[in-house]
Amino acid sequence: MVHAGLLPSWTIAQAQDLAHEVENALRATRYGSLLASMYGNEPDRWNDRLSGYARLRVIVNAMTRMRVCTREGVMQLCYKGDSDVLPTGALPWFSVPGRASSTTPIIFGHWSALGLVLESNVIGLDTGCLWGRKLSALRLEDRRLFQLSCRDALTAKRRR
Repeated sequence: MVHAGLLPSWTIAQAQDLAHEVENALRATRYGSLLASMYGNEPDRWNDRLSGYARLRVIVNAMTRMRVCTREGVMQLCYKGDSDVLPTGALPWFSVPGRASSTTPIIFGHWSALGLVLESNVIGLDTGCLWGRKLSALRLEDRRLFQLSCRDALTAKRRR
C-alpha cells in the first residue's frame, strides 16, 4: 500500500528500503530540517547516486504526490487530471511497461480525478469523497468493494 505511487524502476523490496530511509530521517532529532527541505519538484527522477535531501525528496514525492511519469520514470508532479488527457509522454505510474513492481498488487490513492481502479495488480481507491463523490473501501480477503456517497453522508450529518 502506498499513498500515491511507486517509480517504475523500484521493486517492492527497494521501495520498502527507501520508505525506511525516509522514516529514519523523520525519526532523527533534526527532522525539522528534512521537513523544511521536502517540498519541491526537483529532482524529478530516481538515481541511485542521489543523496541527502534530494534523495529523500524524490522518495517522498513518488510515494505521496506522483500520479504520472514517463517510461523512464520522470515524474510529472504538477499533473492532477484524469487519465483521458495526460501530459505528452506520460503514463499513469502503474501503466508503465516493465514496471518492476507489477507482479505485486498495490493499493494506492491520491488521484481522485482518476477514480476507482480495480485491476489484478493495482487498486486505486481515491474516489473523490473530498469533492462530494464517494468514499471507497475494499475488503482484501474477497476484494469486495464498499462505497458510501459522501454527499449523502454530509447532508445527513447537517440534518442532525
